[in-house]
Parts: sequence; C-alpha cells; structure tokens
Amino acid sequence: MDHYLPSTPGNVQWGLWDAAVPPVLTIASGDRVVIDTLSGELEDLPDPSSGLPVLPEHREVLATAPHGPGPHLLTGPIHVMGAEPGDVLEVRVLDIKFRSNWGGNVQLPFWGTLPEDFPQARRLHIPLDLKRELALLPWGQELPLAPFFGNFGVAPAPGWGPLSSVQPRVFGGNMDNKELGVGATIYFPVFVPGANFSVGDGHGVQGDGEVCLSALETALTGTFEFHVRKDMKLTTPRAEKADCWITMGFDEDLDDAAKIALRDMIALIREHSGLSAQDAYTLCSLIADMRITQTVDINKGVHCVLLKAHLPPLAMSS
Repeated sequence: MDHYLPSTPGNVQWGLWDAAVPPVLTIASGDRVVIDTLSGELEDLPDPSSGLPVLPEHREVLATAPHGPGPHLLTGPIHVMGAEPGDVLEVRVLDIKFRSNWGGNVQLPFWGTLPEDFPQARRLHIPLDLKRELALLPWGQELPLAPFFGNFGVAPAPGWGPLSSVQPRVFGGNMDNKELGVGATIYFPVFVPGANFSVGDGHGVQGDGEVCLSALETALTGTFEFHVRKDMKLTTPRAEKADCWITMGFDEDLDDAAKIALRDMIALIREHSGLSAQDAYTLCSLIADMRITQTVDINKGVHCVLLKAHLPPLAMSS
C-alpha cells in the first residue's frame, strides 16, 4: 500500500529523537511512503527580498513544533506494524525529489572541524538549477547535485529518554552519510514496538567530512519502502547498495568510530562468506575502504565500504 506524509504541523518533530513521541502514521511491512521534509530553523531561512521562496508550511511548523535540543526538522514517526525490539527495519530509498530551488550552508562559532580558524557565523543561501541539477555557488562555480537525507532512523530505546538530533547513534539519526541516497537500503536495529521511523535534514550535496558544519541543506521529498526483518539481528545500522556493503561507526573519538565500523564489516563478511575473523580482517585491509563520514556532529562518523564483488563465495572459505 502507498501512503503520503506531509511535513505539516503535528507531523514534524524539532531537534530530538524520543521513544515517547507518538507515531503520526501506521503502515504495514512492505508499504511505501512518500515523505515531505523541511530543512532550516527560522534564522536559516532566506529574506523575502532574496526572491528565494520558503515552503508555505515551513514557518508554521517552526512556530508550533516543540523545540528539542537539536536544530533538525524530522517528519514522523511512522509505526511499522509487526516490528518489535530486537528486529531490524529495512528501509529502501526509492526516490528523492527537491522541494525548493535553494539550499543553505551554515558555519557557526565553536562548531565545525576548524572552529578555532573560523569563529564567525555565516549563512549562505545557494540557488539550485533543478533543470540542470546544479548548485550555483556564490563565487561562480557550479556543483552537480547528489541528494540524500542526513538525519533518519528509528526511535531510541525508551530508557534513553529524549536525545538531541545532532549526534548519530545506534538507532541512526544524524548519520550524514552521502552514500545513503536513491538505491540504498539501510538496516536499523529496532528498539520500540513499530520501530517509529522519522526522516529529515535533506542534503543537496555533501563531501565526506561535512567539514564546515553543514552540507547544502534543503527540503526534499523521499519515497521509502519499509520491511520488518525478523531474520536479522543488528546492534548498529548497516547499509547496502547494488554494488557494495556499508557499515558505520559513531563515537566522539574518531578512532573508536573507525573500530566500530570495521568490527561490523568483519562480522558482515563472516556472515556472508564464513571466513574466519582474522581472514576477514585481512580482506578489509586489502580491499575495503574506511571513509570519514563527518567530523562535526559531536559523535563523529566513519563508514567502511566493501564491494560485493570482493566478498568470497561461501564455498571458497569452507
């Protein structure tokens, strides 16, 4: 069955992940949902004199939504019937469309990878040429657009209480992983009945690292398909694309984030091939890629990428 979830007041949470937030939509496993999202707090919106339009519901959402500790606007939650703690929610990203012809880039004091070098706030509003799929940078350069959602996942465990939307965690959240665009499938461990999926923080384009604090932040509409997986057990999110597997680690220490991503890739290789842990460790060193996802969200991110063509067949490792 197909559903539509607009980003209107009551459907958008501001700045937090919390198991106590009730779902705004209930669906069945296998259903598809088209979800509108918004991006930007009031001070991030362009002045009317700029000629850049603000979506009609954006200001109303900011005026009415309770404000949590983070800046992100998250549409949801969505309850997926049959999902229980200990299961996995499989989320397929089927389509992403732009809702706005502009995006924002923000630098703030004390944030970013080089806060000591760039102590001043700056907000850019960058026009988008949607026909040519380009961002038009103020110094005359054009960049190809590559949209994805920076902040999405399932509700945290009830005992964790309300959590800021800034940090990525084991339930997903602000992962800011540019690999998770159209065609990606993301697997989230489930912590509450129904999983309670939310999504926001649309990005028009981003480099690995997201070094100045934000990407090209913009409003997107995503089409997602949801499947409850009772045949999987995970402790942290994983992702899959047509040609590769992706494991992810989040921690305040970049070294520890790398270890989390690498350990999960070793586990994934063993699950799919039967290799020993030591052989899988060697394989990662020879052919897997460790990439810095972002260095700006308190919990830093590392993702490990392994092409499926480099997974040995099960028979070879037996």
